[in-house]
Amino acid sequence: MNAKTKTKIPPLDEFPHRQIITTRWRDNDVYGHVNNVVYYSWFDTAVNGYLIESGVLDFANGKTVGLVVETHCSYFQPVAFPDQITAGVVVEKIGNSSVRYKVGIFRNDETEASASGHFIHVYVDADTRRPVSLPDNLRQVLEKIGA
Repeated sequence: MNAKTKTKIPPLDEFPHRQIITTRWRDNDVYGHVNNVVYYSWFDTAVNGYLIESGVLDFANGKTVGLVVETHCSYFQPVAFPDQITAGVVVEKIGNSSVRYKVGIFRNDETEASASGHFIHVYVDADTRRPVSLPDNLRQVLEKIGA
């Protein structure tokens, strides 16, 4: 537990999907560590990377797109360039048109998260932007990494 926030620091083995991300020089801020906004980019990269690899996200021609409606991050220890990141993803909840992902950020070979949070997509029709039920193929891919 993080004494300040009472948030449990998740272990790497809690996340069935993992993606390696390399930090960049420009990710560091004036305080010498990765700026908080970069973590949200890593969340987006890890979730959408999984969906693209699984063949269920076609951002150019797909009829359904996931829009981020909520995101949160708790920070436990700093990350800085040139650290290598493992972003872990697990699906916490699948609804009719929404998905809640839990994402963990792990520095180098560490097995306790440096940061973790959640990321919620609501799936909508690409043209009308109105919510739609999750397509069956997407639901199956999400269930593979469900908690």
